[in-house]
Amino acid sequence: MRIALDAMGSDDAPAVEVEGALRALDELGDDVHIVFVGDRELIESELDRHPEADRSRIEIEHAPDRIGMGDSAAQAIRRKPESSIVVGLNLHKRGEADAFISAGSTGAVMAGSLFILRPLPGVDRPPVGTIFPTEKGHTLLLDAGANVNTRPKHLVQFAFLGSIYAHDLMECERPRVGLLNIGEEPGKGNDLTLETYALLSAADGLHFVGNVEGRDIISGKCDVLVCDGFVGNVVLKFYESVADYLVRLIRAEATEEGVELGIENVERTMDWTEYGGAPLLGVNGVSIICHGGSPPRAIRNAIRVAVQAVERGMVTHMEKQFARLVPTTS
Repeated sequence: MRIALDAMGSDDAPAVEVEGALRALDELGDDVHIVFVGDRELIESELDRHPEADRSRIEIEHAPDRIGMGDSAAQAIRRKPESSIVVGLNLHKRGEADAFISAGSTGAVMAGSLFILRPLPGVDRPPVGTIFPTEKGHTLLLDAGANVNTRPKHLVQFAFLGSIYAHDLMECERPRVGLLNIGEEPGKGNDLTLETYALLSAADGLHFVGNVEGRDIISGKCDVLVCDGFVGNVVLKFYESVADYLVRLIRAEATEEGVELGIENVERTMDWTEYGGAPLLGVNGVSIICHGGSPPRAIRNAIRVAVQAVERGMVTHMEKQFARLVPTTS
């Protein structure tokens, strides 16, 4: 298995990508190989700092250009064909890599995945999924920001994509799907959520548990939480900020001996790096987007998720599911 990793994406590239990938290789099976995509000289120089690395499991695909955070995503994909994002995605498209991971420009990775990998048949708007820790385990939220303006049929597609991801990678036998709304009652919400509720209730193959209010996310009321990208991104950013605040608050108040270990356990549970990157679901490939400020831990975990997605045939499952779906119009 060959995982293409954009080595020039993070704020501290390529040091973060190289260290994270080497950690992943230490933990994963010998059949997993990493293809670093980026400036060969810079990557080689960074690898030289890790003489213990198993170079037989490492390849470098030279990509001299880089898409910056200030570049227009769609234009950069066309104008920078030798950028690490475009080269890496094309490796995946040609079957020379089984997955692609980048901590580079989120917009560029999304645009490149749509233009190069293409959406699966039946998927109109591939969403970004992100995982939250809850009292009962984890909840997958989608969309986390890829699609600000959506229609009811798009949210239904998100529900099917999220259910497959939760089944294949989160080990949920029968994923519970919730619709993020301002009340639990079926009649609450705006036109989008009202119509989506009706479609989800009638959808075969989904375990729809109804509306979920923001306060119920933490309780783990559902395994997959569906909303439009505007709302989802607000929830995601607020969730991350609260998690960081709580950990700092607990540390500031902790005075007893032995409490440090408990704080570390809490911090680990709420740490977004524990869950790697955010998958772009519904494209014809495994495309994972990491935060630009990702530490090596996040890169390592993103590689682990990518390997699991490939091993468990997630994309094939999604393709088969949408081939069976009767097109929903709304």
